[in-house]
Amino acid sequence: MPPLPRPAPGFTLVEAAIVLCLIAVLAALAWPSFDALLENRRLDGLASALGADLQFARAEAVVRNEAVRFTVLPGGDGGTCWLVHTGPTAHCTCEAGCTGDAQLLRRASVPSAQRMQVRAPAVSLQFDPQLGTCTPAGTFELAAVSGRAVHQVVNVMGRVRSCSPQARVPGHVAC
Repeated sequence: MPPLPRPAPGFTLVEAAIVLCLIAVLAALAWPSFDALLENRRLDGLASALGADLQFARAEAVVRNEAVRFTVLPGGDGGTCWLVHTGPTAHCTCEAGCTGDAQLLRRASVPSAQRMQVRAPAVSLQFDPQLGTCTPAGTFELAAVSGRAVHQVVNVMGRVRSCSPQARVPGHVAC
């Protein structure tokens, strides 16, 4: 009796379609948690940058022996920017930087496409060159469209601490 022909190695079209359907279902189930993870990472990165720039402003005031401001302004694209600068706040914009007596030391922007908002307690905080204190004190809120948020709290002494309302962003203590 002749040997039976061996089936060709590989997958049938039905088997491949079933595997693709299973992959699609698993991806659909995992997507919301992946989206939340990305949003938490964006918030954490933005909070770290804001905190570092606040500390930079305080240090520069002491090193330069002149008042340094931290200013939050609306950006041209509907987003937000913050500036670390010397001189009056009125001489600085997100687009042009600083002119006149003001000197731009650092600039960062949060475009509206990033789906994050930066809310500031005042337009500008000023760090004193003698003591490194801050006038006025306040809380910067970095919020995502989902409601997750990180706060950067600046006290009168110029110290910065980070927290998250209800500890919704991992790595940040509850406010």
